[in-house]
Amino acid sequence: MRRNKWIPFLSMMLILMLSAACSSNSGGNNESAATDKPAANTETKQPATDKPKENVTLKFFTGKVETVDLINELIAKFEADNPGIKVEQEYQKDASNVIKVKFASGDVPDITTVYAQDYVDQGKYLDLSNEPFWSRVLPAIKELNTDIKTGKQFRVATNVTMAGIFYNKKVFEELGLKEAHTWEEFKSNLQAIKDQKPDMTPMFLAGKDSWTLGHLIEFMAHGVIKQKYGVADARAAFINNESDKLQFDAAGGGIDAFAGRLMELKEAGLINKDALTATYDNQKEAFVNGQSALFSQGMWVLGDLLNMKPDMADTIGFAPFPAIADGTEPVTLSAEDSVYAITAESKHPEEAKKFLEFLFQPENLKAYSEFLKSPPAFTDVNADWGPLKDQAAAALEAGVNIAFTDTPSGFSGDDAGRMVQELLAGKYKDSQEFASAYKEAWDKAWNATNK
Repeated sequence: MRRNKWIPFLSMMLILMLSAACSSNSGGNNESAATDKPAANTETKQPATDKPKENVTLKFFTGKVETVDLINELIAKFEADNPGIKVEQEYQKDASNVIKVKFASGDVPDITTVYAQDYVDQGKYLDLSNEPFWSRVLPAIKELNTDIKTGKQFRVATNVTMAGIFYNKKVFEELGLKEAHTWEEFKSNLQAIKDQKPDMTPMFLAGKDSWTLGHLIEFMAHGVIKQKYGVADARAAFINNESDKLQFDAAGGGIDAFAGRLMELKEAGLINKDALTATYDNQKEAFVNGQSALFSQGMWVLGDLLNMKPDMADTIGFAPFPAIADGTEPVTLSAEDSVYAITAESKHPEEAKKFLEFLFQPENLKAYSEFLKSPPAFTDVNADWGPLKDQAAAALEAGVNIAFTDTPSGFSGDDAGRMVQELLAGKYKDSQEFASAYKEAWDKAWNATNK
């Protein structure tokens, strides 16, 4: 079994973020229209070929709820510096499916955070390979943003993110619990919390927001495949639907094991009873209020937790996802975060690039990283991104590092999450039936876009 090659790099990167000097070289372009020739007349005429410069409106489409308010603040700053350009941000909870409608209807945004391999294959994104900002991006993040088929970059990530298990350190210390690396240890911890703290939910699921359940599939179930083949080979397997490697419907495989483990937790009463109706906000509130002991999320949640309860910084623990299948190891997501792409159909690509260049200025990336509590992916940004640096580094060492899943555009994380909703609702008689249905849904979506 191969360990992910990003472990030493990301550990080094975390140290680098603490010591790197922040160097800002935003460089403006100030052009003068002055001339040293005296005017022949007091009244000059504009050449017939010159037209007044039109105002441009850029459409920015995002599915990243945590940063909507901050991006609006940055948009206001950008518009003040660029009076001829207006940026309209649109957030949609189910952005990965909404963008399909936008592409089909012609209501195409100029810039988007939604990225899928199918859309790359269809030529939906502008090639950003030759943009000057790449010299400032961490090499491993650039590689993760490189299209595996063409070797080009159609997106850029501003940050590095991790995902794993967030837990209440005080509860763990009180009960004498340790971070779990095996499924038996994980379930035992939850059972101890249930037995000794009956008023506390051991593990909280935000099932109403399907993307949170889709992440369980992406990190835990797909984690079995990703750790077996490594980042590059696993990405190729998902993109090309290599069924001999994916084995979605295999007995004891990642999907089957995940479904069985989740049902174990439900039957033992180790997850919240309202798992199907609880929201992402409910999940955060339950944790900061001491009503739940742990939950699965990414570093993107940290900023919200600390805004809700600033004095909780020393209480939050972070650990890898436990191994769910026999013979596997725990995993930690370690990947690109906050990606931006310009659509090929944009009527204002130069203005869109200008907006991205603004977002990528060191001072703006510093503010973004510190707000989101996520390490920057740009080498010239020194951000104090949060209190979990040491625990994040430990999680990277303890678990195999995995990347996000390249899913077919017709089977997004939201779609996978809806299948997990059905699993929790009792639609499938057992984990094997769920695994078979998952493979069928994946294959159907992949075949629809790879005819």
